[in-house]
Amino acid sequence: MGRVEGFEDKYYKGRRPNGIYIPRYVNIDQATTSEKFVRGFGYQGGGGRSGWGAGANQESFGADFKDGLMKPGPWEFFITGFGECLPYHENKVTLNKDVLDQWGQPTLAIDCEFKANEKAINKQIQEDAVDMLVRTGVKDVVGFDNEHEPGFGIHEMGTARMGHDPKTSVLNGTNQIHAAKNVFVTDGACMTSSSCVNPSLTYMALTARAAHHAVSELNKNNL
Repeated sequence: MGRVEGFEDKYYKGRRPNGIYIPRYVNIDQATTSEKFVRGFGYQGGGGRSGWGAGANQESFGADFKDGLMKPGPWEFFITGFGECLPYHENKVTLNKDVLDQWGQPTLAIDCEFKANEKAINKQIQEDAVDMLVRTGVKDVVGFDNEHEPGFGIHEMGTARMGHDPKTSVLNGTNQIHAAKNVFVTDGACMTSSSCVNPSLTYMALTARAAHHAVSELNKNNL
């Protein structure tokens, strides 16, 4: 992130334009192949005037305090990267039968970590972000890596992966549970990776396909 000079007489309100998106540009073809990692990343970001939250958690009051809140700070711009986590079999969720919940059911034991490939992507994300902002004229550019744990990006995948073999997967190719053909799972659990983009449209497509298959099988009395 960094500071953008000028535009001090400009502000935004109401339906301001949304942020920006920079699509993946690494490991797309032979010319963009990286030897540091596989897969890639994209960026989301945007600009705004700092200081709009300056009055939060303060004991100040009065006209001067309120007038001060109406004076925005300089324009700032930021981009943050979203990289792909590879599908590792050892990243898993199991039932912990030794620790039960309030209903007497086993709790979830989550064993998951980022590995060398994800850490290499993270490093490249920050280096490229700083380089792009500096080249576009953004001032006082600061790179950052919050080193979030898996799950912080919300769209984490897996736990009921799709596959042909019931020994290594939970769902078949139409999102049916191998061991229970009348049960369909069509959310992100079936996907072992979301690439580096938001997966909601893929959920919708998988759900539509699974619903079509379920109706067809039901009409054939197979469910």
